[in-house]
Amino acid sequence: MGPADFGAFEHEGWERVAQAYHTYFGELTAQSNHAMLQALGIGRGTRFLDVACGPGYLAAAARRRGADVAGVDFSVAMVDKARRVFPGLEFRVGDAEDLPFPDENFGAVGISFGMEHFQHPERALAEAFRVLQSGGRIAFTVGATSDKAVGIGMVLKAIEKHGTTDVPVPPGPPFFRFSNWGESRRALLEAGFVQPEVREVDQTLVLSAPDTPFHALMRGGVRFAAMLHAQTPAALALIERAVEHDAETYRSAAGELRIPMCCVLASALKA
Repeated sequence: MGPADFGAFEHEGWERVAQAYHTYFGELTAQSNHAMLQALGIGRGTRFLDVACGPGYLAAAARRRGADVAGVDFSVAMVDKARRVFPGLEFRVGDAEDLPFPDENFGAVGISFGMEHFQHPERALAEAFRVLQSGGRIAFTVGATSDKAVGIGMVLKAIEKHGTTDVPVPPGPPFFRFSNWGESRRALLEAGFVQPEVREVDQTLVLSAPDTPFHALMRGGVRFAAMLHAQTPAALALIERAVEHDAETYRSAAGELRIPMCCVLASALKA
């Protein structure tokens, strides 16, 4: 597979894992919704677009604040899931890099954990700029670096120790590109936005036995799932055991794993 296949690879993956993503990561990703909606200034009557909406958590949170919302995702399975979980809200299939909306149609655009999955994230930012009204705001979240998104970090550490990261996954933009605050600011400015602001938001991945971050990423992700599936059976077993061992540090008295999964929140204004 060549570089041009990354978008198709992501699309096919999200068509398969909509339910698993909802199960493993729904509660986690929703933890940063409040901070994003605050950064966007979402209130009653705001026309809000949730890009790469997945199962629709951010759109639903904006609707609870009185916003007029729409959600868009390139995965039919994700849009179907959003419509089932949040009936009555507007969700449609569409590409973040070619949004199916007219110019200057929204007062705010949010992208919750989508930037890591776009083949051309600059195009997604350009499209967000296009559909925003003057004075509107954009915000996006991405996972923090692997030392702060601890669940991802422990899986990567195990792969590097017991397996290999040199696997036949289509090359795409660096997964942690926008975890870098300076890169997030630069991308927003290059897209035409002004007054970029970046900060971190604490989140916690909660898992019940026997699940660990290994199982969450193997079943509910795309890029990391492909990397794990590409390991030899022997290496995969060692990786699973290593993550299980490291995860025990985060076992609560109630028996749950409570693993730090900090994210980066970037926002900016269309002047």
